[in-house]
Amino acid sequence: MALQNAFVSWFRNSSPYIHAHRNKTFVISFGGEAVLAADFDHHVHDFALLNSLGIRLVLVHGIRPHIDQRLNTLNHPVLFHNNLRITDTLALQCAKEAAGLVRVEIEALLSMGLANSPMAGYELKVASGNFVTAKPIGVIDGIDYCHTGEVRRVDSAAIHQQLEQNTIVVISPIGYSPSGEIFNLSGEQVATEVAIALKAEKLILLTEKSCSNPSSGEPIKQMTADEAHKLLQQYPDMAELIRLPIKAAIHGCQAGINRVHLIDRTQDGALLLELFTHDGIGTLISSTPFEELRTATLNDIGGILELIKPLEQQGILAKRSREKIEMEINDYIIIERDGLIIGCTALHANPHEQFGAIACLAVHADYQGAARGQRLFDYACLTAKKLKLQTLFVLSTQTTHWFIERGFVLSDVNNLPEPLKKLYNPQRNSKVLYKTVE
Repeated sequence: MALQNAFVSWFRNSSPYIHAHRNKTFVISFGGEAVLAADFDHHVHDFALLNSLGIRLVLVHGIRPHIDQRLNTLNHPVLFHNNLRITDTLALQCAKEAAGLVRVEIEALLSMGLANSPMAGYELKVASGNFVTAKPIGVIDGIDYCHTGEVRRVDSAAIHQQLEQNTIVVISPIGYSPSGEIFNLSGEQVATEVAIALKAEKLILLTEKSCSNPSSGEPIKQMTADEAHKLLQQYPDMAELIRLPIKAAIHGCQAGINRVHLIDRTQDGALLLELFTHDGIGTLISSTPFEELRTATLNDIGGILELIKPLEQQGILAKRSREKIEMEINDYIIIERDGLIIGCTALHANPHEQFGAIACLAVHADYQGAARGQRLFDYACLTAKKLKLQTLFVLSTQTTHWFIERGFVLSDVNNLPEPLKKLYNPQRNSKVLYKTVE
């Protein structure tokens, strides 16, 4: 029974993300190492699942290890400079062979009737093509990169045409010039430029290791693009396996992609956990803060009601109607985390009589213990100070000591200002506390 309840709870919690992701465009990048891995079919099943949920999917694969293997077989040197391949004529031939081989393998795995898989019997359409126009990198610091190129233009209209037909688009890190030349490209760069050109909702980079703080080893759950840039500056010796994806994420955010996800592809199901759970499992790099404290709007009423309902049922908060919250919505302060309201409070101010009341302080059970309640409280106090209020009141049944620890003093109902005294509910028998605004 516990297992059934856990499944039902998970499914209900994932439903907002299923709705939010439908008809959105995601660009997913993964290296050639992922293709060579024994569990690559698991990723393919997850790609197919995303497609079945209505997500418009573009897959950009890498081929670096395939080229290296082929060059080693031919006893030809593998040449790199600044972590960028020098693609001579033989290396280009190997790149073309590798791109064709990997693309065909991915298309085969995505084909109809994935037997004995979660997507058995589901028909998938896959397309690829010369969507990327490239130009040569040329000579940098005296090094001729030969046939190594960079993205010049992405045919976004042609890709969108395929996506509108519910087709998964597979793009190789190979580009073509108008004169017919072929160039070997960086998979991360191709994925980023494709996501920018498509104005994708998400760029997802499946990495070879998790993104962690180099000094503490602690996983990094989220960063803004500015914070990610500072991290690279602070740790210039960070491993290229994660440095390159972070640089790609920063570029993507700066070019208008709101959300870039770095996910360790070695963790089974990591893609689904990142996209369909509240906290995810990877690293989110965003153009704006992932968690935001702000004044509420009318669009937040549903989220506020959902947040406070359990606390009302427990008698911790007084019951509030939708109409009452709507009338007082400008008094509410919320913490929003990736579209989910996880905290709220209200400051009902009476500037004429120079007092205010803090009410409806609530934090979602899954997000308690990280000082979010304190953040809401501090913001309300700061607002009271800006409004030049002299006294703050609180009516509380079960959180009295929390407010006492923050400078409030117990008082009596008779000491309440008349407007608050009229609203006092004797049946709740709430404790009255007050504090001078400092």
